[in-house]
Amino acid sequence: MANPLKIIRIVAWILVAAVSAVMLVVLLAPEKPKGLAIGGPFTLTAMDGTRLDTASLTRGKPYAVFFGFTHCPDICPTAMWELSEVLRKSGDKAKDFRVFFVSVDPERDTPALLKTYISAFDSRIIGMTGTVDEIAAVARAHRAFYRKVPTPSGYTMDHTATIYLFDGKGELWGTFDTSESEDNRLKKLARLLGN
Repeated sequence: MANPLKIIRIVAWILVAAVSAVMLVVLLAPEKPKGLAIGGPFTLTAMDGTRLDTASLTRGKPYAVFFGFTHCPDICPTAMWELSEVLRKSGDKAKDFRVFFVSVDPERDTPALLKTYISAFDSRIIGMTGTVDEIAAVARAHRAFYRKVPTPSGYTMDHTATIYLFDGKGELWGTFDTSESEDNRLKKLARLLGN
């Protein structure tokens, strides 16, 4: 009679081998499965009032996308200030790096309000807004969550607080997390920019 522990080990190794094979196929596939794609170029109204196609600014260059809103009490201004510091400390290496701040509150976030809000941060951050449907489509493409939450004084927005990092091909490269150290962000950005 076979040893039950030996059978469990054999089954476990078969499962590890199967999972490894699937991961290898996904990683080495010439084209990522469409269901896994995150991001992509989009056209929204920039803070200067013009329609802006992100592909025109990012062709061949890494960039970042953040979903937020100007009435955010803490997460958004903190994230934009921290990102501004990382960009400043990265110097000329990041001179062509752009960050698209996509408003999840198009009802209140006009281009003029975005321009005022973003002026407090690094000039490489571009505020963008659009119609409710346009914002929903961009958020869906990035797998970002947001929703309106009623408050006694009106409403606020719950939203994904991740900063998405994209490489020069427009493919998701990584993220900045809100709890991440500045040093770690600097190292990540240097790797993304190839420095």
